[in-house]
Amino acid sequence: MADDWFDSYSGLKFERRDNGVLWITINRPESYNATDAELHLGLSRIWRDIDDDDDTRVVVITGEGKAFSAGGDLEWINSFVGDPKELQRVMREAGDVVYNMLQCSKVIISAINGVAVGAGLAVALMADISLMAEEAKITDGHVRMGVAAGDHAVVCWPLLCGLAKAKYYLLTADFIDGVEADRIGLVSKAVPGDELLAEAQKVADKLATGSQTATRLTKRALNLWMNQATPAFDASLAFEILGFMGADAAEGVAALREKREPNFE
Repeated sequence: MADDWFDSYSGLKFERRDNGVLWITINRPESYNATDAELHLGLSRIWRDIDDDDDTRVVVITGEGKAFSAGGDLEWINSFVGDPKELQRVMREAGDVVYNMLQCSKVIISAINGVAVGAGLAVALMADISLMAEEAKITDGHVRMGVAAGDHAVVCWPLLCGLAKAKYYLLTADFIDGVEADRIGLVSKAVPGDELLAEAQKVADKLATGSQTATRLTKRALNLWMNQATPAFDASLAFEILGFMGADAAEGVAALREKREPNFE
C-alpha cells in the first residue's frame, strides 16, 4: 500500500521505522494538539487505513511538543453546541474512534507524553498498550463542560481501573498523573518522561518482530471484553450528545473559553 493516504490526514504526521513500526504524531502544537473538526475526522478513520496497510505491523501514536492532545478545540466545540445536524456527525465520528480502534487488527501503542483530554484521551486509552509519562496528566473532563462522559470512558474505564475509580474520576473530572494512572491500572505503564519514547519504541519493536498472527488474535480475543460493554458505550455517547443540546453545555464551553468556573443552574 502506497503512502499516499498519509496526505489525507490533517494534523497528523507519519514516520515509518524498522520492523514495520509506524509512528503517528498528533501535530497541532500551537494549540497543544487540540482536536479540531479535521483532526477529529482523521482520528475516526485512520485505523481502517492502518488495518489495510501491509507495511504496518505496530502503531505508536504520540503528541508533538508538550501535550498529547489537550481536548477539543473550543472554537470547534462551540460551533456544534445546540446544532442537531452537526452533533449527529460528531456522534458518528466519536463512535468510530472507539469502534475502529477496537476492530483494527494491528497493535496500537500510545505514548502519552503530556496532557490528554477529550478525543485525544480516547485515542490514548483505547490503545492496546498505553505508556504514560509519570508527570503527564489526563482527565476525561466532560462533566466539567456540562455533558456526560461519552467519548470512550464508559467502554473501557470500568474494565481498566474498576467501577469505583471510574465513577470517582469521571464524576469529579479530577486530573490523574501518570504515577496514579499506573497505580490504578488506567494505563499499562508509567515511566519518566525522558524515557517514554524510547520505551514505546522498545515495546513496538518487540511486538513487531513477534508472531503477527498470535499477537493480532490475542488482541481480538481480549477486545471481546470491551465488545460486551459497547451497549453502555452507545448509551453514554447518546447522553453526551444530548447534553450538547442543553444550556449546561453552552455555559460549560463559555466558561472554558473565558477561563472561569462554570455556573450550572
